Amino acid sequence: MPPTILLTRPEAASRRFAARLAPLGLPVVISPILCILPLPHDRAAVAQARGLVFTSAHGVAAAGPGQGRPAICVGPATARDARQAGYEVTEGPGDALGMLPLLRDLGPGWLHVHGAHVARELPLPGIAVYDQQAQPLSRAAQDLLTGAGAVILPLFSPRSARLLAEAAAGGRAPLWLAPISPAAAAAWSGPLARQVVAQSPDAAGVACAVESLLAAEQTR
Repeated sequence: MPPTILLTRPEAASRRFAARLAPLGLPVVISPILCILPLPHDRAAVAQARGLVFTSAHGVAAAGPGQGRPAICVGPATARDARQAGYEVTEGPGDALGMLPLLRDLGPGWLHVHGAHVARELPLPGIAVYDQQAQPLSRAAQDLLTGAGAVILPLFSPRSARLLAEAAAGGRAPLWLAPISPAAAAAWSGPLARQVVAQSPDAAGVACAVESLLAAEQTR
C-alpha cells in the first residue's frame, strides 16, 4: 500500500504544496495544525517603518502595501509575496539564521514583522502582527496516525514539528519525516521510521525530501 502524505500547514499553503506533489500520485490528507489569526498591533509603526524584515508570507499579508519601501525576506516564497505587495525586495537564503548577514548595519527605522511565535529572535525591533494558534488534527488525520499504513509527514517549522510529535505520540503508523531544516528535525520527539531533511529550507527542498523518501522505499 502506498504511503499517504499528511499536510498540516494552513489550508492555502497545504493546497499549494499538494499541487506540487501531485505528480507523485499519492493520496493526500490536509489537516492544518496551526490557524493564522490577525493580532491587534500598531499599524502606524509598520506603515512608517523605513524598511521591513519578513520571515513569513503571513507577515507580508498583514503589513499592507510596500509603496516601494525596502524589505528583506527570508526566502523566495516570502520575497514573491512582498514584491507583489510593492516592496523593493532583498531575498534571503530560506532560513532566519542564513539571513542574519543581511541584517547587519541596517540603521534605525527597520522593523521585523512576525508572528506571536518565532523560531529565532532577530537583532532588530519587532512587532507581532499575527498569531499561530494550535488546533487539533482532523479525524481523518488522527486515523492516519493510528493506522498501519506509512505516513509521509512534511515538517515546515520547529513549532509545528513539536505539535505534530505530541499528536503522533502513541500512534502506530510508520512515519516518514521530511523536515524543512535541521532545527525542525531536532524539534521532533515522536515516533520515527525514516527521515530525509530538506537540502534547502523551502517548499522545493521539502518536496525533494519527500521524493527521496519514496526513492529509498522503491530501492528496498
